[in-house]
Amino acid sequence: MIIFVPVCIKEIIAKGRDFPWPRPGECPRCNGRRVWGHGFVPAFFDGYSCQVFLRRYRCPDCHCVLRLRPLGYFKRFQAPIEKIRSSIAYRLRNGRWPPSLSRARQGHWLRSLYRKTLAYFGQGWKARLLDGFDCLSRINEVPVSRRI
Repeated sequence: MIIFVPVCIKEIIAKGRDFPWPRPGECPRCNGRRVWGHGFVPAFFDGYSCQVFLRRYRCPDCHCVLRLRPLGYFKRFQAPIEKIRSSIAYRLRNGRWPPSLSRARQGHWLRSLYRKTLAYFGQGWKARLLDGFDCLSRINEVPVSRRI
């Protein structure tokens, strides 16, 4: 299970495993209070060339592994949410991709958003993809993932 926390990636990189991650008070799955440290897991984020060590915790009651992740990123995505949204907005406004990122990657985001918006909201949302992005984000769905 992923828990998003408001932390700065630059600080995490600077302090490494010594970064003071906030400890969850209880397990979100079973409300157990005996959550303990379960090590670190490396992750990569856009704009940073080195791996970032993300903290993990484990609940001994339900065996759930909790992984802390910086706020502002979708789970399983390296790019910040705002960068994904602005890339799609640029494409829809200008008819071409911004040169800063891979065209294939940005195309994946747009195709996934198109499919997911149509699946959740119907054909009337074809011309309102950015609104679909915002609505899907509000209901805790990753708008640019392939999972429907």
